[in-house]
Amino acid sequence: MESTTGTLIGAIGMGLLALSWLARKRPTLRVAQIGWVCVGLYFFNQSWVYLGHDDIILTVMCALTLPLSVAMAWWEDKATEQQKSAILWARGTVAFAGGPYLLIAYVPYLSVFAIWFVATQSAWFLGFSTGQEIEVGTTWVNANSGRVSWENWDGNRWFSTDFTGEYAFQSELMLADGTMIGINFVLACTALQSMVLFIGAISVLDLPWKKRLRALLLVLPLIHALNVFRNAGLIWMHMTYTRWDLWGLSVFEFGHTYIARFVSLFAMFLIALIMFEILPSMHRNIMSLSEPVFGKKQRA
Repeated sequence: MESTTGTLIGAIGMGLLALSWLARKRPTLRVAQIGWVCVGLYFFNQSWVYLGHDDIILTVMCALTLPLSVAMAWWEDKATEQQKSAILWARGTVAFAGGPYLLIAYVPYLSVFAIWFVATQSAWFLGFSTGQEIEVGTTWVNANSGRVSWENWDGNRWFSTDFTGEYAFQSELMLADGTMIGINFVLACTALQSMVLFIGAISVLDLPWKKRLRALLLVLPLIHALNVFRNAGLIWMHMTYTRWDLWGLSVFEFGHTYIARFVSLFAMFLIALIMFEILPSMHRNIMSLSEPVFGKKQRA
């Protein structure tokens, strides 16, 4: 389906999940089930985008969301009383993680600001570490009408799906003398996906708001700092090992596609373990959600 239609379906799905979570003391089973299916359709539609760019990992992950969402919709009606609290948490997590991400991804002002915010800090950190002055240059828009600069783009800057290519916005990095480094920052470089996931998962826990706020103040700056370090490291490798080649991949391509992705997943795993210690209810919810696959675990 078209990007605009898919985005609308995804927004409706997340809105329905949010409504079903907010009205969780009322009978909202059908609302939640429709929401799950709509969210699954949105991410399944995104898999074709990643397939077109030969990103097998994201293609498979997005394609699996539809059967998983349908399974969640079915499980909504079959879950035990003990499992229902975990399902309610899952509703809120998806709604309050996916909703903000869609908002930023499809509001050009927010997308460009997020890219600029992370790009400037990554450039400053790399410049501080290496002694080179690095700047953020032109931000380009990959619109359906062609590639134009942000300043000359005449599209809707408050909401738009009128883009082509893999990334809607790209900000260039360059040295102080105007020499282009050859790396552009995009929305995926901001670690926004990881942040909104933890925002959604923590904010809907049945805990006092002060405890949830403390957890967010711990995890969000940590993710941001690790991401800035990751970005600076990839840029440094690109600038240093200019002739490095492995299976036709440059050091940046290999590091970005494989090494950095593995390290990021490992870091997310460690952060999740820390959150499980601070917020045991999150761990209980995840274990309850895994019961249909791995079976019921004995709890102390």
